[in-house]
Amino acid sequence: MHVMEWIRPSRTVEAHCDLPCGIYDPEQARIEAESVYNIIKKYNDSKDDVYRQRAIIIKEERAELAKHHLDVLWSDWYKPEKHDAKFPQLKDALKSAVSQGSKVKSSVDLNEAQKFLDLIDAVDQIWKSAGGPQETRVARAAASPTRA
Repeated sequence: MHVMEWIRPSRTVEAHCDLPCGIYDPEQARIEAESVYNIIKKYNDSKDDVYRQRAIIIKEERAELAKHHLDVLWSDWYKPEKHDAKFPQLKDALKSAVSQGSKVKSSVDLNEAQKFLDLIDAVDQIWKSAGGPQETRVARAAASPTRA
């Protein structure tokens, strides 16, 4: 390898981690958003100020993680040249979900948390239709028979 190839690589790779693993799934965002939803319910049911303060901190962390997972889908998995013609709503679905994550992060409104889940579900449906599970996930081994 020549020195110039080290300085200026011949190809660029993109991924949500330091290695181009290519693993993407909206389910990661949904799990965090479900935590946000349940934390808001518990926050609203509690009268304990210390508990409520902790709930807010954790809710904001979980909302930020959900947004991160959506951002990874948007910036690494979504490709306009590949997805826009067949799934024109995908870019707006991702943008709406990320924006809703910001709203939920600064809110304790359960309806806003439900809307966040619904928007993630919309992204998930498009991801599945776009071949996401087959293209970006490692297939599970076939279930082995249970012993009697």
